[in-house]
Formats: sequence, structure tokens, C-alpha cells
Amino acid sequence: MLRSAVLLAILAAAVDSAVVHYPPKSTQINNLTQVLSGSGAPGIFDSSTTPLKDYGEYNWCNMPHVRTQEYKSPAKEFTLEYVEVIQRHHKRTPYASNTFFKENIAWSCDGSGPVHSGKSASGPGKDATNIQAWAAFTDSPNPWTNSVGPGFVGSTCQFPQLTSDGLDDSITHGSDLRATYAKSLGLGDTLDPKTAQIRVTNNFLTSQVASGIVRGLFPRTTNAAVLIQSSSFDSLEPTYPCSKANSIKPGAGDPNWDAHLTNPAVKALYARLDKVSGTSNPDTGGWHVSFDHYYDNMSAKQCHSKALPCSVNETSLCVSQADANTVYRLGNWEYSYVYRDAPNSAQFSALHYGAWVLELTSHLQAKISGKSQLKYFHNIAHDGSMAPLLGFLQISEMVWPGMGSEVVFELFRKSGNNSFFLRVLWGGQPMETSTPLGRLDMIPVENFFDYVNSMLGSGSDLFNACNS
Repeated sequence: MLRSAVLLAILAAAVDSAVVHYPPKSTQINNLTQVLSGSGAPGIFDSSTTPLKDYGEYNWCNMPHVRTQEYKSPAKEFTLEYVEVIQRHHKRTPYASNTFFKENIAWSCDGSGPVHSGKSASGPGKDATNIQAWAAFTDSPNPWTNSVGPGFVGSTCQFPQLTSDGLDDSITHGSDLRATYAKSLGLGDTLDPKTAQIRVTNNFLTSQVASGIVRGLFPRTTNAAVLIQSSSFDSLEPTYPCSKANSIKPGAGDPNWDAHLTNPAVKALYARLDKVSGTSNPDTGGWHVSFDHYYDNMSAKQCHSKALPCSVNETSLCVSQADANTVYRLGNWEYSYVYRDAPNSAQFSALHYGAWVLELTSHLQAKISGKSQLKYFHNIAHDGSMAPLLGFLQISEMVWPGMGSEVVFELFRKSGNNSFFLRVLWGGQPMETSTPLGRLDMIPVENFFDYVNSMLGSGSDLFNACNS
């Protein structure tokens, strides 16, 4: 009866459209008036540590994830059969495109950084030397050295790269997942690809995080092979081509989007920020089409206990904490608009991230049918992965997915009638959606499959829709 009621609700709403948008609830996150008139940051932006009493609160630097302290096991008649995790990478240096032409502070990565090596299965290459940490440098005879801004002057970092703090957070994240799931799933302390898989994207940040996740999750593993798809069609990042998704993505040209950028308070904020950064308006780097650049620049600094930026020309002129907080509130509003509030946000998310959802669905179905021996699958991705997934699931309250943010799909078997149920955790707790599925807490897995089918149809349907 429950499946029938949910399926009828989904189908009834989908009579005139393959994808139905269920608007999110109204909160201070997606109310632009409250965003601009409010005060304070929309969560924690200056530490990876969330006080125990506040765990579950939005922490951009290190989002809440599954931990034994907060985890609630279902009734005893339910047995955990399979877990699939997807998370954003942990905290990092900012992207080079998000740094000012010349930064007023230093950022050193001496002694840490990505490992780049080659290795053979046998022969001399089996024991090749690990190349530990790329160290950035400049050399004055190179005439192009000064053709771009120095950014962080004299830095040995890559922009971006996982920081030492981000690696520590990754290890803790893996350890927390192990404490929660290893016993119930029967996972060993070494990574066995027959029962567990780790997947990354073509962005090396995810492999850096994987080294920490595996260390915490499978602590006796010394070398690990991870899965990766071609950048031509990767579903996890995602990079598969979908011209239809690109054409309907909410943003520039949308009256609501354009109105928030031309709001007098926003224009005044941009003017203050530009005076500090030295960025012109208009510019060719995308600094004024959204708050992405300023958000990344300042949040990366604050998450690593660095000061907010000051002008290199007028050192007493600095970004105030109040202005930084407003940028953080606006950034969350923008993500909520693109992935949940805009009327075509659900369709965009379905097209943009549907391939990964189809893969997830096939993993669940293979486990149910007994065709798969996998017990655990861990995907390490990006905010550009997490956001459309949340948009696809139509979470009731959207935010910009912070560092280490996580969605967990738990498949349970109920004893007696051999039926399967799904629980989806966001920040360690059952996800609330705006769809007829409601709270994704021990729902019949067939209801989830019906919802996915209503959003995507088959793989061929998705492929054709992307190219329509």
C-alpha cells in the first residue's frame, strides 16, 4: 500500500512533465531579503572542530558526517547489507582562479602535498622512489613568470591542494565510518576490492583525500587501487557531455539571478571587496557573475586560521568579518537557487547528475538480486557533485555543500519477508526531502527506484535527453 500511494503521487505530479520540481521549504538560507538584512555567518567557517553539543550544525570547514556518537541503528529485524557513500573532498588551498592578483599573506605547504609517483607490478619499477610533494617555485629567467599575478608570494603550495589539516580531517572521517560500519558489514582492516571499492574523479584532490579516507577506514592498507572513469564521461565529477543541462542551468539571464547581483546592497558589497582585491568590475575572470570566487578565497583562509584579506596597496583596508559573513550567506543563497529554488533546478540536476544516480541504482539492484558481493562503495567527489545530487533528491533545505559533506545510502534487508529498505543520511541523519518520499528513513527501496525512474527513465532516455 505504501509503495502504491507514493508511486501514484509521483506519477500524478508527472503527468505533464518527466521531471517534477518540488520546491524547498522557505528558510533564512533562500530568502534573499533575510540574507541581505541578516547578520553572522550561516554556520562555522573558522575551524574543522564542531563542539559536541552542536554537532550536526553546518560547518563549511568540515561538514558533519556519520559517527557512532549520533548514529541510530534501526530495529533488530533489519540487517545492513550494503552502504554507498558519496562525499566532497576535505579542506584545501583555494583554486588559483580564486586568488587575488597579489595576496597580502603567506601560505606555505613545505613538507606536505600531493604524492606523484610511478609503480610497476614487478621488476625494478616495483620499488621506484615516491615523489613526495610538488613544491611550487618561480625562476626569474622565465619571461612569463610575471605575466600572471603571484597570488600568494613565494608559496610552495599548489592551488588547489589538500592541506595537512584537510588530510587529518580525511583520516578522521574514514575512522568514523569504520567505527560505524565495519562490524555490521564485516569489513576487514585492509581494503579488499571484492567487498569494498573506493572511487575518485580526475581531479587529484579526490585521490589526496582517498589516501586519508583509506588510512582511517582500512588502517592496515599500505597501497590501494581506486576506481576512476575517463574524463570524457565521468559521472562522479561529473564531466559527461550534456548540452541540454548546460542550456537550462539556472543562473545568468534568469531575472531572479540577475536581480540579486544588481541589488544595491550587493553592488555596494562588491565595491568594498573589489577595492581590497584590486579586481575590476566588469572583469573577465567571473568574479561578478556569482560570489564563488570571493567565497572560496575567504573561506579557505578562515578555515585555516588565516586572516581575512587586506589591500596590498592600502594595508589598513581589509575585508570585515561582517562582509565575509554576507558573502557566505549569499553563496548559500546562490546554491539553493541553482539547485533547488529555480523552477528548472530539478530537471537540471537530473540531467547533470543522472548518470551517477543510475550507477547507484544498479549497485543497489545488484546487491538485492545477489549478483554483487560488494558491501561498501565510497565515492570522493566535489561540491559540483554533491549539489546536483541534493538537487536530484530534492532536499527540503539546500545549502552549499561544505568540505567533507557526505550523503550515505544504506540498504537494509528485513527478516521474515526478505524485503529491502533504504535509508539516506545527510550530515549523519535521515534526509528530509520535499518529494512524496518525504523523510528518507527506512523507505521501501522500490519507492526510491520508482522516484529515480520518474526523474530519469532509462540510461538511453537520459542520453537522448542530454542530446535533445
